[in-house]
Amino acid sequence: MNARPVKHSVTLKGHRTSISLEDEFWQALRDLAQKKSMPINALIEDIDVDRGTTMGLASAIRLYVLRDLQARLTRSD
Repeated sequence: MNARPVKHSVTLKGHRTSISLEDEFWQALRDLAQKKSMPINALIEDIDVDRGTTMGLASAIRLYVLRDLQARLTRSD
């Protein structure tokens, strides 16, 4: 487990970009992409489109993962 953000390269709209996230967020994002039967780049592209212009992509990904977790916890109550 690495507490520091880890940089990964992804392709968005045909362009390579780097995103820095903690290992736990990368793993959660991979798990969500697998659950949705889609490549991780496709999921990141969806998050990128939905985030608008006021938020950075890494923050949008963290919030996406958090909201998914919150939704699952709410459903299990």
